[in-house]
Amino acid sequence: MLNKIMKRANRKGPKAEVAAEPPPASAPASSSVTVNHASRTAVPSPGGAANLLPTGAAAPQIESLPLFRDVPVPERQALFLRKLQICAVVFDFSDTLRSAREKEVKRQTLSELVDFVQSGSGRLAEPVQEQLIRTVAINIFRCLPPASHENTGSEAADPEEEDPYLDPAWPHLQLVYELLLRFVISSDTDTKVAKRYIDHTFVLRILDLFDSEDPREREYLKTILHRIYGKFMIHRPFIRKAINNIFYRFIFETQRHSGIGELLEILGSIINGFALPMKEEHKLFLVRALIPLHKPKLVGMYHQQLSYCIVQFVEKDYKLADTVVRGLLKYWPVINCQKEVLFLGELEEVLEVTQPVEFQRCMVPLFKQIARCLSSSHFQVAERALFLWNNDHIVSLIAQNRSVIFPIIFEALEKNMQAHWNQAIHGLTANVRKMFLDMDSELFEECQRQYEEKEAKAKSVEEQRELAWRRLEAVVEAKAGGEDMVLAN
Repeated sequence: MLNKIMKRANRKGPKAEVAAEPPPASAPASSSVTVNHASRTAVPSPGGAANLLPTGAAAPQIESLPLFRDVPVPERQALFLRKLQICAVVFDFSDTLRSAREKEVKRQTLSELVDFVQSGSGRLAEPVQEQLIRTVAINIFRCLPPASHENTGSEAADPEEEDPYLDPAWPHLQLVYELLLRFVISSDTDTKVAKRYIDHTFVLRILDLFDSEDPREREYLKTILHRIYGKFMIHRPFIRKAINNIFYRFIFETQRHSGIGELLEILGSIINGFALPMKEEHKLFLVRALIPLHKPKLVGMYHQQLSYCIVQFVEKDYKLADTVVRGLLKYWPVINCQKEVLFLGELEEVLEVTQPVEFQRCMVPLFKQIARCLSSSHFQVAERALFLWNNDHIVSLIAQNRSVIFPIIFEALEKNMQAHWNQAIHGLTANVRKMFLDMDSELFEECQRQYEEKEAKAKSVEEQRELAWRRLEAVVEAKAGGEDMVLAN
């Protein structure tokens, strides 16, 4: 508890929110995708610096504008534009008492803008759409506060043990995100116009924000990016490639990122919509990005979402089952028992949708690993491996290939019965042995005979080894005794 208090005390407050203006519509979109998490190290852009409220400066006087219902319908878009310009002023929330009235006026104005877009009061003119995206960009694109490991210099802690960081500017940020979301999903939004402002640069900066430690912000970002992917078809390949690059950086460089789980949730929905036959690009994404995501130590943070994506691939194309199983075996943990339990759970989900032909391709290396898990001294690993026999589909696959699988795991089952320390493992192992015996008694007896012969041979070799050592010791003692006699003379 003391360490958590010290970590929280050492955390730096969020840096002043920096206004950032997206490039003009005429700027060409970059063809290459590079995600470098500039949100933590970004330099404020000249175009947005005027909207930042400097520390120590007098609070700007925000004028009170009339409500939308109090002005004629033809004038509402002009009023909407003026309200957007007011909301382009960014306040410093490190001091809650400073500019309190102005902050409240801005919050109320943002709320009015959200209600106006949500009400479907008509299609927004292009200048209004441009100002809307500009206002959103100024508010949300900012330097993120340092992560906890950057403040303390320690390894990234388990997120379940750490209190989540909550951005003090959230009362405004939430409404800005809600405004963007309502604009994107509105049926009045013309994608042909909106794509000029929600361009590749804007999408990349949205992806940068997924590294925010505030879970509320990541939840909004997940919903917004998913809606952008669904509505702006022209951006779909670019978004997939940008997410790939985030994964590559996380796997092979930093192994630190707050938003991997949310990105995988988006991908789970995207994968579900892949057309068949599956493109080679999507299969490469599975092999090069999704399967290697099992490698990082903190895979438990996003394993549920990752497992869902993996199973979606196998359900879409059953021929990928062998690739997935061998990929899991490649990254199988050696000393991390909690990861082993996660891997066994995912393995069961994959095998549930695996066809017999694909199962036969990978069953030998697969059950060699399962045999090692069965004889694990960590009872949760052994228990989770034995639970595989509670799945009817997996049992049917094993029964069809019992002549290959029984000999591989029989020794592990026998050693469990003879020497495992946990009584629950004894009971589960006995149930599996009985299942094998009922399935094929002749094969069971043959495996038992081979096991007894192997044990007898091993015991004989051990006895010969001990006998050889005793002979050597006797020779050494005799030689030492003879030397003592010579010295005595």
